[in-house]
Parts: sequence; C-alpha cells; structure tokens
Amino acid sequence: MDKRVLRERMRKKQQQIRRRQMMKKGAYIVAIILVFVFVIRGIILPVINRVGGKNTDKPAQVQAETDTNANTNTGDSGTETQIEKDTNAAIRKPLKGASDLTKASQLTAGWHEDENGKWYQNSDGTYYAGGLQEIDGSTYYFGDNGYTQTGWVSVGFDDYYFSDDGTYDPSQHKTRIAFTFDDGPGEYTDQLLDCLEQNNAHATFFMLGQNVAQYPDAPKRMLELGCEIGSHSWDHTQLTTIDIDAVAKQFSDTDNALIQACGQAATVARAPYGDGNSDIYNTVNKPFFMWSLDTEDWKLLDADGDYNAVMNGDLTDGSIILMHDIHEPSVQAALRLIPDLIAKGYKLVTVSEMAEAKNVTLQNACYVDFWPSTLSNGGVPGYNGGTDADTAESTDSTDSTDGSSSDENPDVSDGSTDDSYDDGSSDDSSYDDGSYDDSYDDYSDDSVDYGDGSE
Repeated sequence: MDKRVLRERMRKKQQQIRRRQMMKKGAYIVAIILVFVFVIRGIILPVINRVGGKNTDKPAQVQAETDTNANTNTGDSGTETQIEKDTNAAIRKPLKGASDLTKASQLTAGWHEDENGKWYQNSDGTYYAGGLQEIDGSTYYFGDNGYTQTGWVSVGFDDYYFSDDGTYDPSQHKTRIAFTFDDGPGEYTDQLLDCLEQNNAHATFFMLGQNVAQYPDAPKRMLELGCEIGSHSWDHTQLTTIDIDAVAKQFSDTDNALIQACGQAATVARAPYGDGNSDIYNTVNKPFFMWSLDTEDWKLLDADGDYNAVMNGDLTDGSIILMHDIHEPSVQAALRLIPDLIAKGYKLVTVSEMAEAKNVTLQNACYVDFWPSTLSNGGVPGYNGGTDADTAESTDSTDSTDGSSSDENPDVSDGSTDDSYDDGSSDDSSYDDGSYDDSYDDYSDDSVDYGDGSE
C-alpha cells in the first residue's frame, strides 16, 4: 500500500480519536456543571442564607408547586391545631449521585412512584424529604429518602396518622392517658425523667414546695423534657383545715421555690388528699386535678402490684393516673409501664396537653378525667365541644388487650378501686412514711366540687 495513503488513514483515525476524547471531556464538563448547580442551589445557597441571618431560628417553610398554605386539623375531630410546618416542614433536596438515577430519569414535575414508594418531583429538579408538606390541599410526610410515609409517624412529640395513599388523616389519634406523680421531687425522680426522655413521653409532677427546695434541679429538667410542673402545696397540709390566707401561702411559697429552681411557677395544682373546694381553687388561681385511676402505690409499695394496677385498670382515652415518685417501687413500676404502654399504642401526655387535645379551656375548677362520656355529659368545666365526646370509645382501636377496660372492669365515675378518693399520701402526722389513716375519707365522687357551681 502506498505510504501516502497509509499516512492519510492514520491521520484521519487520530482525528476521530481526538474528537471522541473531546466529546467525552465535554460530557464530563456538562455533568460537573450540573452537579455544581445542584450543590449551589441545594446546599451552598441555604448555608449562605443562614449565615446571612435568613431563617436562622427555624428551617424555611416550603410549599409544593401549587403554593398552597393551609392549617391542618389534628387531634379529636373539631379540635383545630396547626401542624407546625415551620419547624417540621420538608426540605427541598437536589438530585445527585447514583442513588438518584431513577429520580433523575423522571424530571417531570409532580408525583412519581417506583419500587421504593411514592415521591414528589419539583420543577427545579428538587424533591421533598425529611418532613411535612402540603400538596394540593393534602398533607404528606416525606422520609429522609424522599418517599411518602404511611401509618403512624412521630414528628417531635406529636403523632400523625397517614393513610395508605400517604395523606394525613386527622380523625386518627392514639389513646391519650396522663401520668401524674405526687409529693416529689425525690431521690428517684431523675430515673423517672430518664425513662420519659428515652420514650418521648410527658407527665405532670405535682410537687411539694419543701421538696423542690431540696431537689432544685428536677423541675428545670422536667420543663426541658416537655413535662408539666404542678403544685401540691408546700408541706401537704389538708387545705380545708386552714384559713384561706394560709392556703394562699402554701401555694405561693411553692411557686416561689419553683421560680427559683426553674424560672416558672406551677401551671396546675392538686390538693393534698384531694380535699379542695371552689374557694380554694379561686384563691390559688389554678386548675386543680384529681385522678381517674388510683394505683394506691403508697400503700402497696410493690412494683409488680403498681404495674398491674395500671395495666389492669381503666385506661379509657382521657384517663388521669395517680402515682408517687417519692417511692422506689412506684418509680420502678413506672419504668416498666411507660415503654409497655407506648408499645401498646398509648400516648402519654400532661394534663394540660390532654385538656388541649379535648378542646377544654382549663378554669379554676376541679378535673377528674377527660373521658368522652364525661365530656358529653357536661362533667368537664370549660369544655368547648367538638371532640369525639359523643361516642363512648376513642377513635383509636385500642382494645382491652392493650390495657383498656373490659366487662370485668366497668367504668366508674372516679376510676378508683374503692368508694373513696385518697391521693396516696397520709395525714400530717404520718406523711413521711407514706402511711394512711383509714379513718380519713378525703373524697367521694358524690361530692366533687368542680368549682363551677356544680357538684
């Protein structure tokens, strides 16, 4: 073959090779530019905005392409609560990396579905992830991987139920019960707070002022965990045996101790022995709380007995449970009860959280429970209507196997095991050892003074 022809062929081949190399380099450059754009839009710009002072306190509220703003109702039907989309909103994430190849192949805006689930594509090449987002009038929860979640989803302390299609269902809620602990704080209170923190649960602590002074760190931690601080007087004096000025001092001194300890006075109160009246409620100027289930833990002083008293008791939605965090067996029982009840589908809330969920505006009155039946028959002061009170059962499907009542444990008005209320503490002469004077019948359901003029 002629050498000139051969050289010409070699030259053309080298040109083809150079063109291919140029095309590969060009593709790489385009890919790098795209990744750079996604990084700038999805990562760098948000960081710059934060550094510049934009949305430093909370993540940016994002909206779908429909750009709709809506307040979503949650809790019992009729109880209007806004999902906190400013703190729990989904964020826009850019498509990047091999894991997003499937998404990258579907760059049309709107809903997409693959073998992993359902996700939403925005027109700017981002998708929603890690929070709540309203799209076309419905609220969805997107996991960190960008796919919609179904069933129960915990967002902070709140629980939301999402249907099979991913839409939020406000009619569903877990059975709510309120644990309350009296007479503390004490040496075992920290263990109880550890358990509440580990299980994302809340409780209300009705504390004695004299004990707050001994354990000043406990109320501060209670507030940090979302629990509620309540007053149980200064030294557990029976309030109806002292004049009204002395009553006021019992609670003002306790409030002062709480303010010194955690910067906040008690928001709720409980009378020692459950012995109060409307004059006391108005003088103290706080809502007072009794209980629907008395564990009698102070008398049992047995962890297994305390555990069974709750698990076999009436756990109707809206129940208030009485225990004491000054007794080690009581706390040991609570360490078992809290995770077990949550595993069975119960939601552990404070008494004020319970009232809010039930659409009750708390007053200077006495509250025993927030059962649907009690709400519907007018037994709860400040009830504004609009919840599931017209039904005897919770919207949740928790049954007797989950710790709720059965035919063998019929509802009673006070939820206790006997005919009288006692708050699990003794009279003034025997308080320290937790004993009880049987001659003292401190409360009967037939004589509840709710503080609103009714009995």
